Amino acid sequence: MFRQIINWKTGLALVAILIVIGTIFYSQYLARKIAKDERQKVEEWALSMKSVLTAGENTDISLASFIIKENTAIPIIWTNEKDSIIETRNLDSAKAETSESYRQKKLKQFKSLHTPIEWTDPNDSTRINRYYYGESKLLNEVRYYPIVQLCIVALFITITIFSIRSSYRSTQNQVWAGMAKETAHQLGTPVSSLEGWVEMLKESSGNEKIVHELEKDVDRLRLVSDRFGKIGSTPQLEDVDLVKQINSMVDYMRKRATGKISFPVNSHGQSSIIGRVSPPLFDWVIENLLKNALDAMEGKGSIVTDILDEGKVIHIDITDTGKGIARQNIPMVFKPGFTTKKRGWGLGLSLSKRIIEQYHRGEIFVKHSEFGKGTTFRIVLKK
Repeated sequence: MFRQIINWKTGLALVAILIVIGTIFYSQYLARKIAKDERQKVEEWALSMKSVLTAGENTDISLASFIIKENTAIPIIWTNEKDSIIETRNLDSAKAETSESYRQKKLKQFKSLHTPIEWTDPNDSTRINRYYYGESKLLNEVRYYPIVQLCIVALFITITIFSIRSSYRSTQNQVWAGMAKETAHQLGTPVSSLEGWVEMLKESSGNEKIVHELEKDVDRLRLVSDRFGKIGSTPQLEDVDLVKQINSMVDYMRKRATGKISFPVNSHGQSSIIGRVSPPLFDWVIENLLKNALDAMEGKGSIVTDILDEGKVIHIDITDTGKGIARQNIPMVFKPGFTTKKRGWGLGLSLSKRIIEQYHRGEIFVKHSEFGKGTTFRIVLKK
């Protein structure tokens, strides 16, 4: 399902990119065409002004006057050879009549947009009429409409992707919770039965060693059941000494490893570091990371756990000297079902990520890994 969502999002992104490119090219084409037409209209307007200003008494200027009156869209500033403003057209009339700074600002703006259209007075060669012009509202709309359109498209795509991701995350949460509750329920009955059998064995003499080992296994099964039960509900966080908690899990793993693997724990001189966690779930994460590190070893080496209080956050680094993770696999390690082991479901790290990020509002990631040399996982917990 996730792969389908990724493909769908990729397709949506490609369509959006094509829309963006097509819109930009077409809008630029229209803008150039309108700008060319407006230049031609201003030239006609300037010629009409010349005709009116230089016309004799009996000259018909009706067409020229019509062309001058028809320009109601393109803003124009008429100046002399010294760029002193003579007249303005299609500007804000109130400002143009009362504010010299407004007229000069517009003149400067028009100079930066287009070269002026000018003609020399036939009766006086020193007198030059210049016509600076800006852009009509239509041209501005054509230029800026695509930006508005693209913002709307981007907003639509963002909302769509967010909705899909939220829906997927909600479905994933329901699946995890349902699976965890069902697993806890299925484990509950045989564990309760085993506890009853252990009590019966206690009544018989000569079974003390067997009973002791059975009790440890039953306690372990009860712990697993409790962990799954907490995955399917909202766990309660409490203040815990992480140094003590982690040392307890490291001792547990040390007993199950060969004597050639060392398990140093560094708390950088601090005997106690308090963090807010759910002890059973936090233990599960540490156990998963230690087990993975142990599986990556070839019977010898070291698994180093560093606990560092950084003030606002606590960093927990677990570093092994195992075979490392191939670079192309690093982005995949927390995905459900991903595993490089011959036997394994690929759920341990996925569960760990869920526990740390969703229940503890922290982070867990591969800090560093070098193929053939080892891996460091980092947990970041907020205080």
